[in-house]
Amino acid sequence: MASDRKLEHIKLALESQTRLAEQDLRFNYEPMLSAHPENPDLSIEFLGKTMRTPIWVSSMTGGTGVAQTINANIARACREFGMGMGLGSCRKILFDKTHWEDFDFRDEIGDQPFWANLGIAQVEELLTSKNIQAVIDLVGELRADGLIVHVNPLQEWFQPEGNRLKQSPLQTIKELLERIQVKIIVKEVGQGFGPESLRQLLALPIEAIEFGAYGGTNFSKLEMLRGDQQKLEASLPFAFVGQSASQMVGSVNHILKENPYPACRQLIISGGIQNALDGYYLTSKSQLPSVFGMASAVLKHASESYESLAGFLENQVQVLSLAKAYLKINPDYHG
Repeated sequence: MASDRKLEHIKLALESQTRLAEQDLRFNYEPMLSAHPENPDLSIEFLGKTMRTPIWVSSMTGGTGVAQTINANIARACREFGMGMGLGSCRKILFDKTHWEDFDFRDEIGDQPFWANLGIAQVEELLTSKNIQAVIDLVGELRADGLIVHVNPLQEWFQPEGNRLKQSPLQTIKELLERIQVKIIVKEVGQGFGPESLRQLLALPIEAIEFGAYGGTNFSKLEMLRGDQQKLEASLPFAFVGQSASQMVGSVNHILKENPYPACRQLIISGGIQNALDGYYLTSKSQLPSVFGMASAVLKHASESYESLAGFLENQVQVLSLAKAYLKINPDYHG
C-alpha cells in the first residue's frame, strides 16, 4: 500500500543521506536519455566467441578438496550468463591425472571461453626440458580454447617452495609462441604490469593481456605471510608495488597513440574490481575491446552454493544494465 511505503520512506530517510565526499566522480548521470533497460544487450565479441556478459571469472583454484564443486558452479554460471572462465593453475594435472575432475569442465561451460593455466616457471621448465608437447596435450585434453600463462616472478621469489626464473618472462613467452600453435593469454597475479611490460606484450601475437592488477588479491603478499616474521618485515614493502587497473588502462591507451595497431588487441581488466560499476568504468575507458575479471567475490559465492553465485551474478548484470542506460564516462575525471 502507498501509505505503508510512505511510512517506510520516513523511517529510512535519515539512513539514506549521502555526502559529497562519497560522490562517484567517474560518471555523469544522465537520467533523461533512456527507458528502464529490458533485456539489454551487454554482449561482446571476445576471444573469437560471443560473451553475453562482459565478465571474466579469473583463474583461482584447483587440486584441492572443494575445488571440483567450486569450479563446477563457476563453469555452470559462465554458461548460464555467457561469461568466460580461466582455470586455476593446471600444474597438478600436467603429468598426473589424480585431480583431473577439478579442471575438466568443458561440458559444463558449453561454448563459452574456457582457458587452461600454467605459471611462467612451469613453461620455462617445459621449454628447457623440450617437453612442450605436455602443454599441447593439456589444452587438447581439457578441450580448452588456449593457455593462460601467469607471470609471477615476485610470487615465485617469496614462495618458500618457489622456482627461480633463468630468463625473462618475455623471452619465455616469445619462445613458447615460436614452438606451439596454442592460443596464449598472459596475466599477472596481483601487481599488474608496468608500461614497458605492457608495450612489449602488446607487440606479441597473443590473444589478450589479463591485468591481474594491484588492488586485489596479491599473491606475493600471500607468500610473504607464509614465511617467517623476519623475512616478512624485510619483504613487505614489495607488497605495495605495482600498477592498478586504472593506471594500466591509461598506459595501454597511451601506447595506442604511438602504435594504434598492436599485435595483441584484447584486454581482461582484473585486479581490484570490487563491483560491476568498477568494471563498467574501466572497460568503457579502454580503447581496446575488453571484459573485466572478478575473482574473490565469485569464489565466495561459488563456495556457498550455485544459487548464491547465480543471485550474485544476476545483480551484477542488473548493475551493468543500469550503468549502460544512465551513466556516461566523465571526461574531466582523471582519478
